[in-house]
Amino acid sequence: MNLKSLKVFCDIAARRSFSRAAEDNGISQSAASQVISHLEQRLGVQLIERSKRPLVLTREGQVFCDGSRKLLARYEALEDEVRSLHEEVAGRVRVAAIYSVGLHGMSRYVQEFMSRHPKANVRLEYLHPERVLESVENGQADIGLVSYARSTRSIEAEPWRDEPIVLVCAPGNPFAGRVEVALEELDGVPMVSFDQDLMIRHEIDRKLSAHDASPDVVMEFDNVETIKRAVEIDAGVSLLPEPTIGRELASGTLASVRIAGEELVRPLGVIHSKGKPLSATARRFVELLRGSVDASAVATKPFPKTGRPRGRKPEPTPEPTT
Repeated sequence: MNLKSLKVFCDIAARRSFSRAAEDNGISQSAASQVISHLEQRLGVQLIERSKRPLVLTREGQVFCDGSRKLLARYEALEDEVRSLHEEVAGRVRVAAIYSVGLHGMSRYVQEFMSRHPKANVRLEYLHPERVLESVENGQADIGLVSYARSTRSIEAEPWRDEPIVLVCAPGNPFAGRVEVALEELDGVPMVSFDQDLMIRHEIDRKLSAHDASPDVVMEFDNVETIKRAVEIDAGVSLLPEPTIGRELASGTLASVRIAGEELVRPLGVIHSKGKPLSATARRFVELLRGSVDASAVATKPFPKTGRPRGRKPEPTPEPTT
């Protein structure tokens, strides 16, 4: 039995699929199946219910999986501790982020981190908010970047930055050219909104209700990119985090208006497993995100704790986001 076998088993349990776990580990599906067979023979118990789809763990398999994850985490922490004796950051940090975070700056953070720590490696994956949580809980990601982050029994959440939400409209819309708009003025106005099951929609609706405003929701989407496309054709106005519209403001396809007398923001947070300490590499990456690295150690200035990261705007990725 070796650590690689334990990792393959844990990935199968998390992915609930032999094929996807095999791909993650660079082995064939047959090899992944053989790993499980060897583990079951050694332990004398069945670990996975193969007859069910998707795959589920047996009671013994769940206990073995929980213990294996702890062993793998402790070994990874040991490797980082040994490497840190030479005052260098090495190893891998796995980051899962909602799509809209990736749309305006994550590539810059990764490039900056790699330039500061050449022996480190960052694996960045963009996922739906629920999948970000699952990845952190299952140990597939060391940290997650989400909006409206909240601590749970298994997740530790820390604030990262607040993004101001602004009114977004087409250049020909009557609101275009305004410096600011009161939420009360949006009563009855055609609006393109987020889907009702998303937290950002709940928060925006709560703020509007507090100002006796009931917009006419004409369209609902689960991602920023589709909302922007609908607003560009003047299907309605929308309320979006300002950093997500930088490209459109620069090209003139959208206009933005500040919300008057109301602090309306989308809070972004960093989440990680409550029962698993962050590795040295992961801690350094979080420090970079929060702008708390030692500025004297690098030639560039640290990123600010709030607002949009400086640098070249990345290309859009039209995927679900909140």
